[in-house]
Amino acid sequence: MSWVYLILAIITEVIGTAAMKESHGFTKVVPSILMLAFYGLAFAFLTLAVKKIDVSTGYAIWAGIVTALVATVGILYFKEPATAIKIVSIALIVLGVIGLTLAEQHTGAAS
Repeated sequence: MSWVYLILAIITEVIGTAAMKESHGFTKVVPSILMLAFYGLAFAFLTLAVKKIDVSTGYAIWAGIVTALVATVGILYFKEPATAIKIVSIALIVLGVIGLTLAEQHTGAAS
């Protein structure tokens, strides 16, 4: 169940960050409220996830996947430039997350 909580933490963080962009510096009320709500949910889910997953691994996976997904959302939804260095960097983040996940599963610490 802790991995489900981690996935939910990732999803809610990405939604919160997209809402942050849409809030235009807190000048739009609804996206600002959504941002705060989804960030709160993200940290609540992350807190539940690290009850069973090592905090070093759980937080790193959360931060890495969120970073890669937010960069992807920026490119696809917000039409930010997709440079070669940005694409390679996202791929490296994903590879790092895969490595951390394999390390976590190898130690048997997660459930």
